[in-house]
Amino acid sequence: MRTVAVLCAVVGHDLSVKGYPVGEPIRDAGHLRLLDRMRGRTHPAFRWTAEAPMPIAGDLRAWDARLDGPVSIGVEAETRLSDVQQLQRRIALKQRDSGIDRVVLLVASTHHNREVVAAAIATLRQTLPLDTRETLWALGTGRDPGANGLVIL
Repeated sequence: MRTVAVLCAVVGHDLSVKGYPVGEPIRDAGHLRLLDRMRGRTHPAFRWTAEAPMPIAGDLRAWDARLDGPVSIGVEAETRLSDVQQLQRRIALKQRDSGIDRVVLLVASTHHNREVVAAAIATLRQTLPLDTRETLWALGTGRDPGANGLVIL
């Protein structure tokens, strides 16, 4: 690589290298399965929109799903949690900018994610006061959950 970069520099060019993933054609298959699990538990009173963009021209952010029914709910799905503070900031900004009434953080039920949630539960509950059972009950019966929720599926 270094030799090729030097040769490119000698003739006045920049070297650009790009890596391409191999394997399954859908890289976010786990993410899609997680969203499908939640969708299967959501009452038809909620219209489900996948990859719902922000209502701001030029804004490239999107909710992983948007539920519109008695209230508007933005769903942010995470298959592997890492930086909880960054995630909470991202969700808060999306909620502010999209005019969504409620937010559901949907987390894959893995050992790693359960450990992260357990370690950060006090912080998470500040912005996501409802647990999985409360949130899924409301969504499954077509009702407003009444607050933001954390769902582990």
